Amino acid sequence: MQIDDQISVHDLQTSLQKLWQLSGLKILSIESNYSASGAPVFTTGGTYSSRGWTEWTQGFQYGSALLQFDATDDSEFLKIGRTATRDKMSGHVSHFGVHDHGFNNVSTYGNLLRLMYEDKIGYNEWEAAYYQLAIKLSGAVQAKRWTPTPEGGFIYSFNGPHSLFVDTIRTLRILVLAHELGHSLSGENDRKISLLDRAVNHAFSTARYSVFYGENRDQYDTWGRTAHESIFNTVDGAYRCPNAQQGFSGFTTWTRGLAWAMLGFAEQLEYLDTADPGSIDTAHGIDTMKSVFLKAAMATCDFYIGNTASDGIPYWDTGAPQLHQLGDYTTAPADPFNAFEPVDSSAAAIAAQGLLRLGKNLERSDPEAAARYWQAGLTVSKTLLQAPYLSEDDSHQGLLLHSIYHHPNSWDYKPPGSKIANGESSMWGDYHLREVALYLQRIINDAPYLDFFSALVQHHQTQS
Repeated sequence: MQIDDQISVHDLQTSLQKLWQLSGLKILSIESNYSASGAPVFTTGGTYSSRGWTEWTQGFQYGSALLQFDATDDSEFLKIGRTATRDKMSGHVSHFGVHDHGFNNVSTYGNLLRLMYEDKIGYNEWEAAYYQLAIKLSGAVQAKRWTPTPEGGFIYSFNGPHSLFVDTIRTLRILVLAHELGHSLSGENDRKISLLDRAVNHAFSTARYSVFYGENRDQYDTWGRTAHESIFNTVDGAYRCPNAQQGFSGFTTWTRGLAWAMLGFAEQLEYLDTADPGSIDTAHGIDTMKSVFLKAAMATCDFYIGNTASDGIPYWDTGAPQLHQLGDYTTAPADPFNAFEPVDSSAAAIAAQGLLRLGKNLERSDPEAAARYWQAGLTVSKTLLQAPYLSEDDSHQGLLLHSIYHHPNSWDYKPPGSKIANGESSMWGDYHLREVALYLQRIINDAPYLDFFSALVQHHQTQS
């Protein structure tokens, strides 16, 4: 990746305005025309369709409307997001079968509570209590999905108790929010289990097993590589091997999984830096937590920068079997229309936010590294906010083009005449493009910094 050291966040202002104009039209098109059973997942020929696996994308659908309202103050989108959250999201709160609670419920209930605490929408005590209750229950339900290990444990994926997904690092937000609301998981004999403890232990397991640091764990151990899935013996909790579900193999890096780690660890660092130290009571000291999370965040961000096309857009897996056909792909802009391996713009949208947040986090302690990550995040964002990634076609329901869902399973649509999937959008890609756009817009406007927890923490501090 070639980092643009000259670009400023203010240089993106016109592009951000254009994005929100296009975004509103896409949301309204889905709202008016989507009729498939199940949540919209990705587009096929420009039209959103569902895909039965788990319903992990519905929160992104309605959360997108809430982000649109946040960015534009258009109350039509608040109504869409608020009404759909009330009518359609409760099943996600009580879903014991998935590891996706942070995706679905922070994007909806969490955004609504944040907007209320930020005075973007009128405060209503009962409505706030409703959102709080949903977050508390979702956090506890997610924390119940637990596999113990000798070092701590992890929230296991929908594959079962043997399986740790790197993705889950970003769903930890729901446990943190529930903890900040004063909630815990009640176990047998009324044993109180700290949701923050579970979140921290899961993050430690992810940092220990999902992220590699060039420490000779295996033949392919390089600084910042990630494994999509880590496999454990469920009898004694021992780690067995890396694996992949959506990546090429356990020994290569699926770039969306990499991006989830980049963003997830950067967000947890932000939380540790701003949360009330008295509320952080875990078996790990706060300095150790920061050190582990920072190492994981920097390693994954460094790997992304070193293994991505020059414009900041990654191919779907850094070990994809035909990637060599493109030569040194890191020295040229990504080509979503090549004949060998697809790019994944959704990974870039997630990664951009991870780079930006890590850069912000390091401003005081390591200004040189901070500038590098920040400028890398701006470079990726600039690329995503223009063609061929930003969808300007009114007939296409997606906002971010060239997203990939599950390449090994051939789930992604290949246009006629193309050898690889391209030209389509995903609900998570669209949502995270909107989220990074809102993040940047708030910085440009000198508005409150966008994160998942500050509004809640500050509200509770003023109430105490």
